[in-house]
Amino acid sequence: MILQTNPAPNVKPTWRFILAHPARFLAFGFGSGLSPKAPGTFGTLVAIPLYALLIALLPEPMVWGAIVVMCIAGIWICDVAGKALGVADHGGIVWDEIASFCIVLAVVPKTPLWWAIAFGLFRLFDIWKPFPIRQLDARTHSGLGVMLDDVLAAGYSVVCCLVLMQLNLLG
Repeated sequence: MILQTNPAPNVKPTWRFILAHPARFLAFGFGSGLSPKAPGTFGTLVAIPLYALLIALLPEPMVWGAIVVMCIAGIWICDVAGKALGVADHGGIVWDEIASFCIVLAVVPKTPLWWAIAFGLFRLFDIWKPFPIRQLDARTHSGLGVMLDDVLAAGYSVVCCLVLMQLNLLG
């Protein structure tokens, strides 16, 4: 269940704002979402050390479990931050990129080349929003909508990476 609160007027996020609530801190990707340029890209980059930490500490099935928890919790995290800002899908909310990119990282080989390819594909699909991502993004609001378009972008990225891996063009 998503908490219903009166949305705030458009609030300019600051360090003070994001540190005032744990969900805001996570939603803004530990501060990466405060980047004045390309916060989604910086948020996606935050997923790399976070995922590296997960694979260093957990066995693979638990890594997948952690990613699922990150995505489900992301609905609430993004909803709380969006309501506090008065904008459901504020550009600085990057938890959706972080959690969703971890899905892609979990599928590709654990090499810098594959992580770079995965990053490029994920950013492409997250920005481009091919069918049906753009349509769902326009119709689905709140934390669910914020998370859904990035999970779908991750799905497109995974399919492309699996095709590339099957073709074995990149080693």
